[in-house]
Amino acid sequence: MKRLVQTEHAPTPKGPYAQGVIVTSPQLYIAAQGPFDPATGAVVSETFHEQAERVFANIQAIVEAAGASMADVVKVTVYLADAANFAEMNMIYERFFPAPYPARTPVLGPVLSAQIMADAIVALPEQA
Repeated sequence: MKRLVQTEHAPTPKGPYAQGVIVTSPQLYIAAQGPFDPATGAVVSETFHEQAERVFANIQAIVEAAGASMADVVKVTVYLADAANFAEMNMIYERFFPAPYPARTPVLGPVLSAQIMADAIVALPEQA
């Protein structure tokens, strides 16, 4: 189970993320996922859009394999090679992660053979 923490004594989120999340269930930690096709292991595309979609689809596949849904994700770290892609990442992110959004940390810097990677922490449902 996850419960949001929201206070007016800290900055209001300016995007699809929560100030904080309390977790009271078992957790799944997902290793950083790149834009790699699960069938071939190759980077899916040169475009940021397709790479971001693949990264979040890879996370979704792992989340669902654990018996959870994207609504159970409580924390995401997104690694971006170029800050110019931040707004586009937000648009794609919102399609994969429903409100109330998980807490999120963006990190800018080199990303291994890709433009984006992400990892996640998931609060597993009791039956998972």
